[in-house]
Amino acid sequence: MTSIELGLDVGLFAYAPLIIFLPLLGLLINMVLGRRLGEWFVGTIASLAVASSFVIAVLQFLALNSHPEGAQVLVADWITIGDLDVAWSLKIDTLSVAMMLMVTGVSTLIHIYAAGYMHEDVRFQGDPGRYTRFFVYFNLFVAAMMVLVTADNYLMMFVGWEGVGLCSYLLIGFWYEKGEDGIGNAVAGKKAFVTNRIGDLGFMIAMFLVFWQFGSLNFDQVFTSAHTAGAAAGGVITAITIFLLVGAAGKSAQLPLHVWLPDAMAGPTPVSALIHAATMVTAGIFMIARNHVLFDLAPFSSNLVALVGGATALFAATIAVAQFDIKRVLAFSTISQLGFMIAAVGMGAYVAAMFHLVTHAFFKALLFLSSGSVIQGVEHGHHHVEHGKKTRGAPFDPQDMRNMGGLRSKMQITFMVYVIGALALAGIPPLAGFWSKDEILADASQANPTVFWLLVAAAFFTAFYMGRQILMVFFGKPRSEAADHAPESPPVMTLPLILLALLSMVGGILNLPGFHTLTDWLEYTLEHAHAAEFNLVVAGFSTGLALLAIVLAWLIYGRVAMKKGKPDPLRRILGPIFVGMHNKWWVDELYNFVIVRPYVALARFLAKYVDWRFWHDWFHDIVLARTFQRGAWWLSKAFDLKVIDGIGNGLGDLTKGAAARLRTLQTGYVRNYALSVFVGVILVIGYFLIR
Repeated sequence: MTSIELGLDVGLFAYAPLIIFLPLLGLLINMVLGRRLGEWFVGTIASLAVASSFVIAVLQFLALNSHPEGAQVLVADWITIGDLDVAWSLKIDTLSVAMMLMVTGVSTLIHIYAAGYMHEDVRFQGDPGRYTRFFVYFNLFVAAMMVLVTADNYLMMFVGWEGVGLCSYLLIGFWYEKGEDGIGNAVAGKKAFVTNRIGDLGFMIAMFLVFWQFGSLNFDQVFTSAHTAGAAAGGVITAITIFLLVGAAGKSAQLPLHVWLPDAMAGPTPVSALIHAATMVTAGIFMIARNHVLFDLAPFSSNLVALVGGATALFAATIAVAQFDIKRVLAFSTISQLGFMIAAVGMGAYVAAMFHLVTHAFFKALLFLSSGSVIQGVEHGHHHVEHGKKTRGAPFDPQDMRNMGGLRSKMQITFMVYVIGALALAGIPPLAGFWSKDEILADASQANPTVFWLLVAAAFFTAFYMGRQILMVFFGKPRSEAADHAPESPPVMTLPLILLALLSMVGGILNLPGFHTLTDWLEYTLEHAHAAEFNLVVAGFSTGLALLAIVLAWLIYGRVAMKKGKPDPLRRILGPIFVGMHNKWWVDELYNFVIVRPYVALARFLAKYVDWRFWHDWFHDIVLARTFQRGAWWLSKAFDLKVIDGIGNGLGDLTKGAAARLRTLQTGYVRNYALSVFVGVILVIGYFLIR
């Protein structure tokens, strides 16, 4: 790693801070001028700010082509206390630039899409004034993610880490007064915030251990010291990496901290796309990849990471099979795919993890934005139907796939791009998801058979639930009047979908077998970076399973289309297993019983008995108030009246008595005064004579 030097190519590194400051500039402009200049101005400024950051990322890519060793760009000095010396310095290397390109590129398309989507959404929700606020939060999200991926030390990474957590809270609860009982969305935001704080505590403990063991928070210094210490620091490094896994489990929604991500669907659909594809949930994978040196020195932690990822991938995939909310299916799909990536970094397959992270960003952003197109189309259809009625009907859920069907002919562009995204997610060749997923499976087949079979099973379920979703949403006859009247989305929304569909189709060229472009790129940062050789047996086996799952989905949902008001045919087949999958295996209920209810009960006990009855009623009202009252009474009645007033009155009486006695000396006769003077003179003369 070099510092800034003279020269055109190296000089491009100097522009790196703009990748953070441009989104901040965009949100500041919108905060000041947005409401006055309207939605077109707000959406344009927000999108241009992120697009400009993408241009900066491209410049960093060009600079690294000439100087692949990278550079550190000092922004400002920050903290210097004793041995702690932390600067805000950007670490520009192939790993961080890969994240910059992915995050800013995909986020730009999401911003453009959101400009059209939120125009309708703020009106459906009845508050057009929040349009500006939404894009302020959106730009802040990208800026925080850029702080995270460019950090050259743990503390600066933690600043970005907390920044994306804050933004997720603000955006998940964006319509905070909506949802179940008028607080459902606010509760979802709080759930995400609290769950992530658990992961953040793990990150913080790891950071404290790093400084305690190595005396620095700078990545390069820590990794060098760890290499030097080797086995001597093995126990501490294992502890550090386990706590880093806790942090990654929180941000990247891995077992047992996965519960927040499905509820994050409470936010507007562009928020779901930004969280799931481009920003927050990828932070955990990036953080582990950045700390690959430590994980390589801690085999126990690495195996634990791989097992957690594999178990999460399968667990979440089974739940997605039985969901009816179109976005909730994709949410559990994200948890499952993040499990693939976590498993990969746990096995040391960092390139495969980053490869899948990038391709997943393409097709998962595509799927979430396409689901938003579907939802808004169904909402339009519902409003069209309701407008023609004199009275409003029963509550209608535009996200429930049971209210859809037949949209293939209504929303043709959305249908085509959705199918591309679904097939990419299912791992069907030659789409991008096939190449990245196959690389992880190939690594797992060599490194960890247990994880391999967990991921294979997860891949099977993935293909099945995506086939089920496509058939329920787009095929058959419309199962509601809203679906029958759903229109296609406007070009401002469909154009980003088409671009993301193209990326989902060709994204595999980033690391095709035999070329390994991404591998060669990342080897400058990730030591011992490698790509597993293309395994035809594994690829053929996984593709065959995916196709089998899609055929099975067609046999259940396509051969005889699901009818309106009829139960899910898979429920008749699986019975209680389907109920378990639909109820997310009751993990939320378990947490509610084991953690939430006792916590609420304890809080109520503390509030009612400790705070109110003990502290307020007894200690405050009796101990403090009565003690004060009695003390005040004693001071006023006993001490003040008898002691203080007694002293004052006694002094007065003494003065009066003395005055009365002295007054007798004042007779008014001259002879008395002359006698007194004579006696005085005699006494004075006698005194001097005696001396």
